[in-house]
Amino acid sequence: MSSKNVFCRLGEQLSDAKPYLLMIGLQFGMAGNYIFGKDILNHGMSRFVFIVYRNAMATVAIAPFAFFLERKSRPKMTLSVFLQIMVLGFLEPVFNQSFTYLGMKYTSASFASAITNAVPSITFLLAVFVRLERLKLKEIRSQAKVIGTLVTFGGALLMAVYKGPGFNLFHSENTTHEQDGSISSHSHQTTGALYILMGCVALSSFYILQSITVKRYPAELSLATLICLAGTAEGTAVALVAERHPHAWAIGWDYRIYAPLYTGHVGEAITYGSGFFLRSELIFWKGGSIYLFPF
Repeated sequence: MSSKNVFCRLGEQLSDAKPYLLMIGLQFGMAGNYIFGKDILNHGMSRFVFIVYRNAMATVAIAPFAFFLERKSRPKMTLSVFLQIMVLGFLEPVFNQSFTYLGMKYTSASFASAITNAVPSITFLLAVFVRLERLKLKEIRSQAKVIGTLVTFGGALLMAVYKGPGFNLFHSENTTHEQDGSISSHSHQTTGALYILMGCVALSSFYILQSITVKRYPAELSLATLICLAGTAEGTAVALVAERHPHAWAIGWDYRIYAPLYTGHVGEAITYGSGFFLRSELIFWKGGSIYLFPF
């Protein structure tokens, strides 16, 4: 085999691997969402205000692409689609993000990232419940989904209720205080895990409803823009009630601008844009036991 054929074959393999490499890269990018989220909580920024800024950044980032790329293919808006977009804007940008950041306040970025792995299993259960997914236990595919659901959901519950023993390399006399601190830490971990799981249920519901809406409004980028815009508006209403002090909305050239920029562009805009590209490259089972992108 000539060197030219080898390079041609290697180029084809890399081309075929692009969607998978993109997914892996985005998973690294998504990890930054949890890190920035935990950072703004540690600095005392309101999670409600942060959610507003994050979705506003995402709306501004996606809107130009949606306007130009889907200018001719964008369908007409109907009342039912509009109402579904409003519900979608509440489920993920408001409810899910609010409870995820609240749970993260009691735990850590890595803990929140691990717990959210329960979303595929919850999505699968909801899909079966609303009959979007038919479960045939005699098929290997259905058996794999059931096993994956049990493993991921069981792992999330285990992390929520169990805290392993601490390692005390140097024996000290403050054993009682350490035990009290361990009990308090375990209580915070359980509380935080429950909040994050509530956000997971909202996110799973978001995926289920989104799979229905995208069939009625098959313009993915425009739909993503409208969802982020609805989330910004609804999040603003919630933030105005929760945060009465004007200084809570202050923004500056520090974490208050870097965190919304990163999470809005990477966590929302780039993820949606990548999902638009991958839609033509891969076949996704929406609302299934494995998901990476909303569309």
